[in-house]
Amino acid sequence: MKELTDPEIRESFVNCTKGEVGRITVPRDLPDFPWADLDFLGWRDPGAPNRSYIVAEHDGQLVGFALRLASRSAGSHHRTMCSICLTTHPASGVTLMTARKARQSGNGGDTVGEYICSNLACSLYVRGKKRTQPGGRLKESLTEEEKVDRMKTKLAAFLDTLL
Repeated sequence: MKELTDPEIRESFVNCTKGEVGRITVPRDLPDFPWADLDFLGWRDPGAPNRSYIVAEHDGQLVGFALRLASRSAGSHHRTMCSICLTTHPASGVTLMTARKARQSGNGGDTVGEYICSNLACSLYVRGKKRTQPGGRLKESLTEEEKVDRMKTKLAAFLDTLL
């Protein structure tokens, strides 16, 4: 992914009002991100723990989505798999994230959800740059490139449903 600037990120959001976009906390350390290893920019809002954001290139355009994190049930000890990168985590490592469809009000069933790595580091997990507890990545015969392509396809399908 190419390095993005704060204005590029803010202009990309398609499911937020201008006021909501203005209140988004964009990471301050953008130059320090591992851009060459990212297929999308994803981050959690430090000021609003139930919000996260994804910005990705989709069909030749930069699109950004604000997502809400579903509340978790306490005390769960099972493992859950991310729908985007297929990494398994302890229960707290994967969260149901929902987003309003593009240019929708968020009422009446126009939201879509997906189970995604809570830290939105899917690109780094697929490339082996970030690791979970033992057993987090299932042994596969696919090459790293094929895993990245699969992840991009899954993310594109999610974005298609939001657009």
